Amino acid sequence: MQFLTFIGFTLFVAIISYIKTRSTKDSTLEGYFLGGRSLTAGVIAGSLLLTNLSTEQIVGLNGSAYESGLSVMVWETLAAIAMVVTAMFLLPRYLKGGITTVPQFLAERFDTSTKTITSGLFLTGYVVVLLPIILYSGSLALSGMFDIPEVLGVTNKQSIQICIWGIGIVGSIYAVFGGLKAVAISDSINAIGLLIGGILIPIFGLMLIGDGDLLNGLSVLTTENPEKFKSTGELTDPVPFYTIFTGMMLVQLFYWGTNQQIIQRALGAKNLKEGQKGLVLASFIKILGPIIVVLPGLIAFHVFQGGLDNADDAYPMLVKKVLPNAWVGFFAAVLFGAILSSFNSVLNSSVTLFGMDIYKQHINKDADDKTTVKYGKIFGIVLAILAMFIAPLIAEAGTLFDYLQEVNGIYSIPILTIIVVGYLTKRVPAIAAKIGLFTGCGLYIISQFILQPYFVERALNKANESGITSETALALVEAKAYPHFLDVMAILFVLNIVIMLIIGRLRPKTEPYIMQYTKQVDILPWKYVKQASLGIVIIVIAIYVYFA
Repeated sequence: MQFLTFIGFTLFVAIISYIKTRSTKDSTLEGYFLGGRSLTAGVIAGSLLLTNLSTEQIVGLNGSAYESGLSVMVWETLAAIAMVVTAMFLLPRYLKGGITTVPQFLAERFDTSTKTITSGLFLTGYVVVLLPIILYSGSLALSGMFDIPEVLGVTNKQSIQICIWGIGIVGSIYAVFGGLKAVAISDSINAIGLLIGGILIPIFGLMLIGDGDLLNGLSVLTTENPEKFKSTGELTDPVPFYTIFTGMMLVQLFYWGTNQQIIQRALGAKNLKEGQKGLVLASFIKILGPIIVVLPGLIAFHVFQGGLDNADDAYPMLVKKVLPNAWVGFFAAVLFGAILSSFNSVLNSSVTLFGMDIYKQHINKDADDKTTVKYGKIFGIVLAILAMFIAPLIAEAGTLFDYLQEVNGIYSIPILTIIVVGYLTKRVPAIAAKIGLFTGCGLYIISQFILQPYFVERALNKANESGITSETALALVEAKAYPHFLDVMAILFVLNIVIMLIIGRLRPKTEPYIMQYTKQVDILPWKYVKQASLGIVIIVIAIYVYFA
């Protein structure tokens, strides 16, 4: 019965997506890559949330909450402010320039090689980090929920591989053959299901704690675990509070404002008004995100008394314990939809980047729209297969969410830097952007993968020689041994900007950059965007003050 419910809901989403996209001309560049620039606020908001909210968030962030408490909610709540900044500052400029990809702006502002390097960085990050993590974390959740090792008589490792290839193949069909509109429509339907299913888990969990009484369960949870309900993280937590003012906001701005995987939904808006409304609506719902991606981890800590060997098992174990059997098929289908959403969204963005910024620019400059889309699809299939082979290796990477955020820093801050400088200056030349990209990536790799392990190991060795053995004390020693990766991002962001501005002063462009209005969409802003944005910021601050 559970399996039939799973298949039924999954087919329902697929059929609706097909019906809604039959009329879209996906042989044209805008039709395939931007849904024909026809997306409305509701579709944009739903697609943004589902693209972001997948098992690497649900499993990974709940695992972090299980270990460190409420302070990890910063990944959700601060995202709302970043989306507001995107709606007010970046999106109007994107739509005014009529761009299809973020690197396309870099070609216009700097030069073609800057665009190509940036597209290459995006694609490398997608295939090596993001796509494999989505596949692995999703497979981990589905394998556990359906007891696939027991049902099929295979090992846990084989079960994960079966799920990886199943998710990868279905997601590829959506993304490669359906285009952005198919992705966005399926996202919007799954968003409703995920919100319902995601809220049910903490409800059932609190009822379990409170012997059937939801409010009593919440009272017991907060009373018996007060240390877990602090919005401000300590130095040894994954996100110390002070990092909100260093690198955290930069990470959020990159993700919601410049990451092709995310911003492509807003680029497909029928006009600026719909795009801004979609971003603001998504930001408001995002504030409620901790109910789904943080609270279950806190509940799991109480239910299992902190006794799980692997924090990333917290969410799947809680779902298995509290969800009634009748709901398992539906929730698994919704979770499957969330997994597909993130996977096919990243894949669709990869196809877009390759088709627009590499194939048409460097391989076949005379290619028509149909040919560009065709070879973009072929590239997407190859990329998906590579990700499916890499995904099983993620099992050795440690905590999923922390690994994802730290490794993404290799390319996120350098790209954000050159986009910010590109929009805020007029004479900084292309050579400055290239140097910014290479120094940003290179210095971050040296910092996090060479210097940090060295200094941390040296500090821990000294601590051991001094007789320090408690886990808490060793964690503090490790935290103080080297700057937090978010601090490193902030330092490199400032350093890159200074380097680019110095080059701009010494070797300025001969002609200042002036953005042209392409008139592809109406850029009249939503008249309530400022009021709504201010309201979002006030709510976020109030949440932090209440839980401080």
